Amino acid sequence: MSERDSYYGRPILKRPTWTWEIPLYFFFGGMAGASATVGTVAEIAGDDDLARRAWAVALGGMVVSPPLLISDLGRPARFLHMLRVFKPTSPMSVGAWILNAAGATITLGVARTWFGRIPTIGKASHAAGFMGPALSTYTAVLVADTAIPVWHEARHELPFVFAAGSAMSAGAAISLAGGGAPARRLALAGAVGELASSAIMEHRLGPLIGEPYRQGRARRFARAAKALTTAGAVTMAAARGGRRASAAGAALMLGGSLATRWAVLEAGRQGAADPRYVVEPQRARA
Repeated sequence: MSERDSYYGRPILKRPTWTWEIPLYFFFGGMAGASATVGTVAEIAGDDDLARRAWAVALGGMVVSPPLLISDLGRPARFLHMLRVFKPTSPMSVGAWILNAAGATITLGVARTWFGRIPTIGKASHAAGFMGPALSTYTAVLVADTAIPVWHEARHELPFVFAAGSAMSAGAAISLAGGGAPARRLALAGAVGELASSAIMEHRLGPLIGEPYRQGRARRFARAAKALTTAGAVTMAAARGGRRASAAGAALMLGGSLATRWAVLEAGRQGAADPRYVVEPQRARA
């Protein structure tokens, strides 16, 4: 048996069957969650204009997310079946309930800011501020709760990568919607956080387990993510509030956040396909 083969020449782990909808779902769901938190904080602080724009971005991300997830599942009934029971030990079950709860509270938040202060739904809409971080990060827990080493061994860093990327994409999208300086500051902080947490994650994974990020499609997406995020942050920071340059920086950061999600997916696929990433770390630990 060669170093790269398992018994009968088959991989030890099954490759993820997720399709292109899942990175987009990670991206739009994270953006919606972070935007909902911004909308809640802005509303409590009395910045109604920022709140309206943030809730609009959150609603846009929330409208897109369920169809993407259902499209990957193949049939709407499969998504409904996940809601029959609540299993705290299953990230998939918890995530389905988070998605539904976030959708309901974001809808209330949009109704509150668009149609006036409605006392009966005011406190309920503020719950979206607490659901937002969960919506932004549960997908990182979902991929880390697998046997694929490049995902599982990054379980401590992936939530920070996804949280920072969600903050960056939310800030960039709200900035494009006219959110002003607060949105730009959020986007810049998220960009720094994503670059730093991604670097820490890849360093801690080490030369072997982290190798998928330096090969194939994962490498291309990871390099694109870093380049787009860095270019977007520099452009937005140098713009000093200039509309066109800020918009260009925001667009670049949105592309960087999406590319990061795609790099994570591709790294998992490549890491599952090669038995070496499973066998050699086990031998080293033994």
